Amino acid sequence: MNGRLAPIFCIVLFLSGVDTSQALGQSASAEAHVEAARAAAYAPGQDFTWIIGELCAEPAPPRPATAAPPATTAPTVRTIPPRADWYQAPAKLFDNLYYVGSYLQSIWAVTTSEGIILHDTAFDYMAESLITEGLTELGLNAADIKYVIVSHGHGDHYLGAKYLQDTYGARIIMSEADWRLMAGDDNPPELKPRKDLIATDGMELTLGDTTLTLYITPAHTPGTISTLIPLKDGHRWHLGSLWGGNGFGYRHFSGRAEALSTYSASAKRFQDITARARADVYLSSHTNHDRTLDKINVVKFRTPDGPHPFVSSDAVRRHLTVVGECADAQLAWLTNAPD
Repeated sequence: MNGRLAPIFCIVLFLSGVDTSQALGQSASAEAHVEAARAAAYAPGQDFTWIIGELCAEPAPPRPATAAPPATTAPTVRTIPPRADWYQAPAKLFDNLYYVGSYLQSIWAVTTSEGIILHDTAFDYMAESLITEGLTELGLNAADIKYVIVSHGHGDHYLGAKYLQDTYGARIIMSEADWRLMAGDDNPPELKPRKDLIATDGMELTLGDTTLTLYITPAHTPGTISTLIPLKDGHRWHLGSLWGGNGFGYRHFSGRAEALSTYSASAKRFQDITARARADVYLSSHTNHDRTLDKINVVKFRTPDGPHPFVSSDAVRRHLTVVGECADAQLAWLTNAPD
């Protein structure tokens, strides 16, 4: 549409009783969705620009088919990277929230009056160093871990769960869809936790004086869990929003269109949930999504009455706007692609 005609188009829609925002949203081009994502991607201290490069890039034209490489029967050799490549020092961020994740994979520990709820576990070879030793360094005890929420069934989020299950008797929570996803993946069975608790949409997980709320948001995987976490900072209470996985789960759905439309719907729904709940803290599933480690460093130098770098209701809104608009952009490119 010619840009000079856009205002007239809006007036016509308004006078005809059509919801202009809905009509324009439905007809928006991929470029318009990308611009909306870019507009939401950055504010001082809240940086989601990495996501733009990953999710909002226009897909390349399909390449000509090539012959598949010859099959091999050689077993895959599992390599464990050196500790220096993934280790990250633990940190206390709120009165009841601690970071015990790696340089890239986020692990959040929520303390309650009756124990600890852990969110994600990273890889198996990281678990003892990051979780057991990390909690000890923070003055906590890994034996107090009662529940482990696994946001989705990818190995970099669940492989540490078996260690916690076997060592401390922690209960492992995953959606039914992602328990199935985990069971069918290529990771060795001996590294997988035994099937335990099943998360349901809107499930409230209460331990002592703290209740987390879990939502099933199919997007990154068919049963991704996104979580609301109450957080305390002195006399102030906040609400954390943890979107369970940013990438598009193409391989887990029947096609790209289903994957993208499912993702877009989940992002919009969770944005509505977080807005109604007044969530004001964004928590990442990977540190590069929002430069988590930079914010952790700011916490270390925060004055007692200074602003908290993780607290921003605008950041919660911005993040879900970015991922939702990028999904809509990809869907628009896909819909308008030549046959």
